[in-house]
Amino acid sequence: MQSALHVAIIMDGNGRWATRRGLPRGVGHREGAKAVRRIVRAAPRLGIRTLTLYAFSADNWKRPAREVGTLMRIFRAYLAAETATCVQNGVRLGIIGRRDRLPAALLAAIANAEETTRGGEALDLRIAVDYSAQDAIIGAAERAAAARRADGAALKREDFGRFIDQATHAGAPTPPVDLLIRTGGEQRLSDFLLWETAYAELCFTPAMWPDFQADDLRAALADFAARERRFGGLPAQAAS
Repeated sequence: MQSALHVAIIMDGNGRWATRRGLPRGVGHREGAKAVRRIVRAAPRLGIRTLTLYAFSADNWKRPAREVGTLMRIFRAYLAAETATCVQNGVRLGIIGRRDRLPAALLAAIANAEETTRGGEALDLRIAVDYSAQDAIIGAAERAAAARRADGAALKREDFGRFIDQATHAGAPTPPVDLLIRTGGEQRLSDFLLWETAYAELCFTPAMWPDFQADDLRAALADFAARERRFGGLPAQAAS
């Protein structure tokens, strides 16, 4: 298995998982939080160095206020319950996305989790909350324009990536995504890491997120390892 991978996951299917069982959607979201715990524990053993999870998009504010409130409480509860475990397991936890629309109690939990886990080196866990890749790119473009006015230097890809990190409050430079997984059967990116996934391999699985297991992640990584990544060149060039 390859090491130091960046895997991103669109955690889709919580609500449908619950609805198909005649349960409130909030139950599906709580079961989804359990799946997060499973995958975070498994990730370092499978060669993943950076794990980015799509928890709540900027467009998810359109959902009913009751469901949004439930999600915010689940996020806060997850941070409160898992921060100590992250420290024990060497997991550095960070939240990417906007922060000005999040509840004050959640912001306090985020600040505590990020500060407490900042020394983690086994896994860089990034959870996208109130996140939009398009908004991040716009924010990066504004920062790039300001920098250009200040020093006149030509803009490079790595500079733009740094501006995206700044726009999304990423605490450390974000490596390109190697593998993007979407659960729930849908096959779209949904405004997630559009810049960072430029050369990512894609994996779509019908499994709903609450049912996603470490073995499913292992299978996706095995399929990824068998693929030939060329990055625009010929196979020999990519290998060299």
